[in-house]
Amino acid sequence: MAHIVGLMRCALRCVWVVTVVLSACAPATLAGTDLGATDAPDFALTDGITGRAVTLSGQRGQVVALTFLYTTCPDVCPLTASRFRAAQSELQADAGRVTFIAVSVDPDGDTPDAVREFSAAHGLASNWYYLVGGRAQLAPVWAAYGIGVQAGSTTVTHNDAVYLIDGRGRERVLLHSEDLATDLTKDLRALLKS
Repeated sequence: MAHIVGLMRCALRCVWVVTVVLSACAPATLAGTDLGATDAPDFALTDGITGRAVTLSGQRGQVVALTFLYTTCPDVCPLTASRFRAAQSELQADAGRVTFIAVSVDPDGDTPDAVREFSAAHGLASNWYYLVGGRAQLAPVWAAYGIGVQAGSTTVTHNDAVYLIDGRGRERVLLHSEDLATDLTKDLRALLKS
């Protein structure tokens, strides 16, 4: 009888080990719209803070949170920037493994000075790029990510999309501003584990 109990314990341990291994290998469960792990469209733009060229493909190995903002936005853009800063704080030691990128939707108003002021006002400095350029450079990036941009006299109407891109450069999930408070940090953590 002791022999049978011993075999059962051994079998249960094996089942437990297999379950743990399989759950560790399972794809991350993410909130938001699943983008199917397709390659994220690459681009090269200028960081408005440093003046250096930045490519999306140059971020491989990092998880990327990519959004589209403008510095004089009265509503969604400051909230998105604040959520990015909060996520950096919540990620603690893992924050250095995530790159946060904003692409300008206001080529005329998002000057280097405006970008630096916006970034400082929201406490964004580490692993943060605010990419700028002329309409000819920005419009293909907007199109590649389905961002509609319409400039008004004082505001710019645009989508509030936040794309989360894994370390292999694949689009994994699309979040919107109403999802960021509950899902951004959780999804970034899941992507860091996968």
